[in-house]
Amino acid sequence: MSSRPESAKTNSMRLPYLGCVVWLTGLSGAGKTTIARSVEERLNGMGAPVFVLDGDELRGGLCRDLGYSIADRHENVRRAAEAAKLLADKGHICVVALISPFRMSREMASGIVGLERFVEVHVATEVTVCEQRDAKGLYARARAGEIPEFTGISSPYEPPLTPRLRIDAGAVPAAKAAETICNVLVAEGWIDG
Repeated sequence: MSSRPESAKTNSMRLPYLGCVVWLTGLSGAGKTTIARSVEERLNGMGAPVFVLDGDELRGGLCRDLGYSIADRHENVRRAAEAAKLLADKGHICVVALISPFRMSREMASGIVGLERFVEVHVATEVTVCEQRDAKGLYARARAGEIPEFTGISSPYEPPLTPRLRIDAGAVPAAKAAETICNVLVAEGWIDG
């Protein structure tokens, strides 16, 4: 049975369906962006309208005025959720790749988007793997005290308690993770198989 709202199935004023938001959360270097791009590629191949909102890109534009305080991180998530909702309202599958470290912020995001359209995916890669992947040396700088408020080192990350999916990108290739996510979207009726 599809979890897509009945109005999404029958509203002829929109695209064939309302979109949803796939929210990838996890530590820096967990593989969120790589998975998001793999989902995008797979959905494009299926003919589904898809858009990726990447945390680094948002920080460089829409959210460039924000720092890394709790309040600023919350606002960063709010802005991403509002943008994602607009895209989903127009029939897109919006894939958000954002650390979004606090449960309260992710709950707010699901409230903005609509719980029935919010597919939370915890990219649960171990911090040791994230550090090994860190080409910019951010983890080393954070451990040396050069970067204050670094998620997973000097600032907390609160993992989701009940995400729709939990993927360890240290153990699962991005293509397989994307396939799993797309299978959920098909099963829930957000896209045609």
